[in-house]
Amino acid sequence: MEDLIAIKNLTKAYDSRHVAVNDITLTLPRGRIIGLLGPNGSGKTTLIKLINGLLTPDSGSILINGEPVGTKTKAHVAYLPDRTYLAGNRKINECLDFFGDFYADFSREKACEMLSGLKIDPAARMQTLSKGNREKVQLILVMSRNADLYVLDEPIAGVDPAARDYILRTIINNYNPGATVLISTHLIGDIEQVLDEVIFMRYGRLVLYTSVDNIREQHGKSVDAYFREVFAC
Repeated sequence: MEDLIAIKNLTKAYDSRHVAVNDITLTLPRGRIIGLLGPNGSGKTTLIKLINGLLTPDSGSILINGEPVGTKTKAHVAYLPDRTYLAGNRKINECLDFFGDFYADFSREKACEMLSGLKIDPAARMQTLSKGNREKVQLILVMSRNADLYVLDEPIAGVDPAARDYILRTIINNYNPGATVLISTHLIGDIEQVLDEVIFMRYGRLVLYTSVDNIREQHGKSVDAYFREVFAC
């Protein structure tokens, strides 16, 4: 299977004592849902920002579809950051307009269908929605793109279990089957049911990259249990 992402000797330091991503080499295939897992400060968000071109590496390289991270790759990467990024006074319709103008692969029809399923009025302003519904709207916008790579940073943090279930169903049912989904989360037990593979990071380094099935077969444990063992204090 052709690799979607090729990372080679990637390093990013914020200062001499804080190396957030430390000499990571990794290739990720297409057609997978991959968990990016690690304790706080392990470098997950920095790696995500490097993949999205929001940070520049100090050394090493990232190729997406064989292209260095840049304008071309941004057109094929759908990114959900770990915090609200849509202005509260914007109407949902205006957010749909923005995504439609900005992303050639955005399907307004698909987004409206998902909004209708949730009974969320596109004329509503973001600030009038509950936290769970704001999270859902942001995810709907991202998952309504026909991207090659979906990068989701903590998509289920801070929402109730019912909202988490909806978010996971949305991810599974709406991403391009030939694409890859990279999900960073601390809520491993809630999300491991949808994962094909996992990446473990610690102190900016790659600790493990393997399939979920390998963990269960070789260690006889869930991903959550094995993660707790590997990263035990």
